[in-house]
Amino acid sequence: MALFSKNEKKEEKKARTSQRALVPVRGSLSNILRQPRITEKATMESGSGVYVFDISPTATKRDVVAAVQSIYKVRPRKVRVATIPAKNVRSMRTGKRGVKKGGRKAYIYLKKGETITIA
Repeated sequence: MALFSKNEKKEEKKARTSQRALVPVRGSLSNILRQPRITEKATMESGSGVYVFDISPTATKRDVVAAVQSIYKVRPRKVRVATIPAKNVRSMRTGKRGVKKGGRKAYIYLKKGETITIA
């Protein structure tokens, strides 16, 4: 009974394949990517292969990967998702208060040399 022995078995790591099959996505991919998010920060990052999109609030990272691959024919290297909080605003003209709704955005990282043309 060698529960506390110091001899450890080393496992060999399997090489990761770059071509992985995508898991089928539920529903339509047309509602996943809402629109490109065109801001000063997003424009600066697009030069280094990072693109920002507004996405559906219920979309997952796998949904975003599948949508980018089907629409732009490019496989993302990495996807990060951020939630945009809702903000309280006030009208300067009438003084009424309201709420600017939030949402979600996705940072899509591509390999060097790959680009997305946003029209």
